Amino acid sequence: MGSVGPELHDGKSPPPPAAPELPHELDAGAQFVLKSRGSWIHSGYHLTTSIVAPPLLSLPFAFASLGWTAGIVSLVIGAVVTFYSYNLLSLVLEHNALLGHRHLRFRDMANDILGPKWGMYYVGPIQFLVCYGAVVGSTLLGGQCMKAIYLVSDPNGKMKLYEFVIIFGGLMLILAQIPSFHSLRHINLVSLVLCLSYSACATAASIYIGSSSKGPKKDYSLNNNNETRIFGIFNSLAIIATTFGNGIIPEIQATLAAPVKGKMFKGLCVCYAIVTATFFSVSISGYWAFGNKANGLILTNFLDDGTPLVPKWFILMTNVFTILQLSAVAVVYLQPTNEVLERAFADPTKGEFSARNVVPRVISRSLSVVLATTVAAMLPFFGDINALIGAFGFMPLDFVLPFVFFNLTFKPSKRGPLFWLNAAIATVFSVLAVTAAVAAVRQISLDARTYRLFANI
Repeated sequence: MGSVGPELHDGKSPPPPAAPELPHELDAGAQFVLKSRGSWIHSGYHLTTSIVAPPLLSLPFAFASLGWTAGIVSLVIGAVVTFYSYNLLSLVLEHNALLGHRHLRFRDMANDILGPKWGMYYVGPIQFLVCYGAVVGSTLLGGQCMKAIYLVSDPNGKMKLYEFVIIFGGLMLILAQIPSFHSLRHINLVSLVLCLSYSACATAASIYIGSSSKGPKKDYSLNNNNETRIFGIFNSLAIIATTFGNGIIPEIQATLAAPVKGKMFKGLCVCYAIVTATFFSVSISGYWAFGNKANGLILTNFLDDGTPLVPKWFILMTNVFTILQLSAVAVVYLQPTNEVLERAFADPTKGEFSARNVVPRVISRSLSVVLATTVAAMLPFFGDINALIGAFGFMPLDFVLPFVFFNLTFKPSKRGPLFWLNAAIATVFSVLAVTAAVAAVRQISLDARTYRLFANI
């Protein structure tokens, strides 16, 4: 995949870098949030945090509707297609940087390649929804993991879910003030270690329970109801697709110091080494241990009616690893919002840490986190809504637009396989996005009668 590059453009070599990669005048969002100072290994940390996140703990649940063969095949296809997709997107960004107009944001790419209306009215809004939705979802999941720790320690405890969501939001208030995406490189290195840690814990616990008499009887049969089975398949495919989702490849590549050529490919290799180690181990071991009884979050399978199936300290440790990484994931997906806020309220002619810029930065970012925390506390069923956002957001951004951008930028021959491969992938995942959206709407309608604001789920 690394060999597919600018040389495909009309059969000619790419033009020499006759112009600077970045414009002389940067807005405050680009200047302060999307600083271009990182190395390829830093991009690997950012990519890993944005992709290898606690939603991977839902993969055994996705397998429960697909079965062994379809589950493993879907996981392999998801890994191959997204690695290819992100590499193509990176090559388009590198090509435009060589031409003298380096794109720092997804909407900038859409403006230049598809036209300004696409960036303003489609790509920009759906990216914002996806990223801010990820912040809300991470805050909710962080609160749920905190509550799990609390109930293991005190089964009769009276604290409610929204209280734990607020506590997690307090942690996010602090992390949100980290000034730039590049500043997160050390946090995201720790995040990489954490995702390996809780994935190893989840795998070990699944193998332990599955090998003992404590676990449920293994049943890998699929649902007998045709409608339920079909919608379950689409929902599971959407879970796998959005688990591989990223949505901020241009913003991550923007953190790289020039020249950027080849750096993102190395970062993607780091990321997908972690993806391979975590996604497959968690999904296969979790489904093997619990079969079609695998829950939406595999950690909840480690309790049987409140009784731990593994030592309490092990459950506590796994949840702590998960909570800490969720905070890193949330702050990564907060960066597009921070960039928009910085662009709106900061003055690029003043110093980054001048009072003129620090005061509006602290206020606007704090309000952004407070809003996300409030939504997470009010809507503990936000996961259903996030599935709909993912169908309309992650899939177009990660499985459709990269192939469209590549074909429009490099114009591979229609007589060759590359053009049609890209077109086929974009078409298939466009159809899958629509079906996943339908499945998400159906799930919302089924669960709607149980929805209650500030519910203690």
